[in-house]
Amino acid sequence: MLIRIVSILFPLFAITALGYFVGKRLKPDMSHANKLNMDVFVPALVFAALANKEFHISEYMPLLGATLIMVLGAGVLGWVTARIAKVDPRTFVPPQMFNNCGNLGLPLAVLAFGDEALAPAVVMFMVSNLLHFSFGAWLLDHNIRIATVWRVPSVLATMAGLVVAVSGIEVWSPLMLAIKMLGDIAIPLMLFALGVRLNDSRITSVGLGVFAAVVRPVTGMLLAWGVMLLIDLPPREQALLLVFGALPPAVLNYIFAERYHQEPEKVASMVLIGNLFAMLFLPVALALALV
Repeated sequence: MLIRIVSILFPLFAITALGYFVGKRLKPDMSHANKLNMDVFVPALVFAALANKEFHISEYMPLLGATLIMVLGAGVLGWVTARIAKVDPRTFVPPQMFNNCGNLGLPLAVLAFGDEALAPAVVMFMVSNLLHFSFGAWLLDHNIRIATVWRVPSVLATMAGLVVAVSGIEVWSPLMLAIKMLGDIAIPLMLFALGVRLNDSRITSVGLGVFAAVVRPVTGMLLAWGVMLLIDLPPREQALLLVFGALPPAVLNYIFAERYHQEPEKVASMVLIGNLFAMLFLPVALALALV
């Protein structure tokens, strides 16, 4: 079991570590690569997974509901925890709600559970992504226009993929192959960019960062356990939900905090330390999921 867990996690942390050391030594400007990834490669990955003729959204409605409960439940627990710890909820809650289901979650799902796990993992990513760009942005700025979420390329790709899946339209196979090849770029580039981004982050609030790094996966896995008691899910989706609960805060939380001037240094500490602590909590989650 230990060898299997190491073999699953090693590629993720190896590529992330490479990004960290390349970022430290060469200091590459990843802004253009990140924009291409978010605007082209990730949307291609999402569309290819959803528009696949073997994908049927009706099969994943329980998982969709379970993920929604997970994200919103993490927000409620995060708000209560922030009140008890006397931390600004707008600083603490988003990193608790929105985890790294893109950079780490998608590749981890495929490596741990095979290519068949990509579609349900994308469904979970879709729910989290939609909520992050709408409700998550509103948490930081109540004046934001929620309607602008439809301009986000990954959201547009989600809608397009669902339309193709529901309507039964069959995309021309050479075109689908081209889209899939573009999507294949997304996962390694996300991991590499994560490493570079972590190198740029600075730890200013160690205590808060460690506190959030422990609370996020512990409450996430407890939520997953509770949701699995309420919603009947296939074994593979139960395992995915447990791993989803253990994922660290998304790097996007730092980007949002910086954009809306919501204590970005504290959020950066939570994100950085949370992703470092993932090396402790993800093996635990995988051990439980693979039993």
